Formats: sequence, C-alpha cells, structure tokens
Amino acid sequence: MNPNSYKELFAENGFPLNETDPDFADIFFDFAFEEAAAFGNDDQKSRFLSLLAVLLGTQGLDCFKVMLPAAIEGGLTADEIREVIYQSVAYIGFAKALPFFAAANEYFSENNIPLPKKSEKNTNALESGIAAQVDIFGEGMRDFYKSGPPETVHINRWLAENCFGGYYTRKTLDYKERELITFCFLVAQGGCEPQLASHTAANIRIGNDKTFLIKIISQCVPFIGYP
Repeated sequence: MNPNSYKELFAENGFPLNETDPDFADIFFDFAFEEAAAFGNDDQKSRFLSLLAVLLGTQGLDCFKVMLPAAIEGGLTADEIREVIYQSVAYIGFAKALPFFAAANEYFSENNIPLPKKSEKNTNALESGIAAQVDIFGEGMRDFYKSGPPETVHINRWLAENCFGGYYTRKTLDYKERELITFCFLVAQGGCEPQLASHTAANIRIGNDKTFLIKIISQCVPFIGYP
C-alpha cells in the first residue's frame, strides 16, 4: 500500500490532516508510511498486528479506528484483529480494551463482516496454559503456577490458566504472533520494563529475533514516539 492510500484512509475516517494541517500531514505520512515503513518488516501481517497492538497499548482509539481499513486491506482477517483485542485484555485490562471491541465490531458490522464461526475457547485452560508457557519460555515455567508466597500464588496460577491458557492457546494466531503483539502492548504502554525484558527474551527464543524486533519498534515509532 503506498503512502497516498494511507493519507486517503485517514482523511476518509475523520483525519482530514491534508486539508487542515498540510505541513504536519506531509511530515508525518512521509515518515510513517515511507521511511519507517520501508525500514520495517516486509511482512504485512506482522506490520499490522504490531501497529494495532501498539495502538491498544497507547489507548489510541481514534487512530485504531482509521487503521482498521488499512489492516483489512493489508491482509489481516477480522478474526485476527479480534484476537489482538482479546489478548490485550491480559496486558492493558478490560476497562481499556472495551472501547476497542466497540470500534472493531462497529466497523465489522458496517462492512458486513461476520462474527467468528465457531468458538476457540479452551476447555482445559490450566494444563494448556502451562504447556504454552513451557513452549515459549522454557522448562523452568513447568511449575511456575505453583510458585510464590501463599498470599499471591493465585496470580501465577491465573497467569497460566487465564493469560496463556485462555488467550495464547487460541488457534487464530500462533505463539510467535502472540508474543509479538504482547511485546507491542508492553513497549507501547511504558513502565512495564521487567515484563518487556522477559517477553523480549521469549520472542527471541521462539524465533522473533533481535533484528526483527528492532524493525517492529522502528515502524511503530511514528505512533508511540521515540524510545
């Protein structure tokens, strides 16, 4: 998709910056959709998964709304977009994610995009979540759900059962894609450095290497600011 297409998408969806702020529009769109996009990964799916995830992380709802058509045009399915929003709840919380559910569902409804055909809910979330943690982080996570002081051990169990068993084991996105969007949720929020360090290592461990992650951050800089 060329930069002019992006400009048109933003203008059509409530961002008439070409008319009201032409200098800014030239600076931003040339940077975001020529320079930064060219430096980023050529995989359109990874590009749009990461952009949507950082917009959730930054609470950029208006920008998210105008990015949806580009994401669909760029090759993401409605189910993949839904999974980004679903998983975000584990990292930004339902209160912050709820407006994004509404925005996506409104867009899908207006464009006659159907609801998911069947449930992907995991009926054995704890066991599957533990297995996912081990696959992503290593064997040291096997008994992590039982670790910690008695007053907080339930949180580690929730992490295995709810976060990983509830979201990561859903089939629409694979582990590499799920770790990618988690990385983006965290880097966009800021103040999550211990989690970000852990998930950076996890990304690298499962194949999203350092070069790939630098490209992902680079193409997201126009939307989240410089690190």
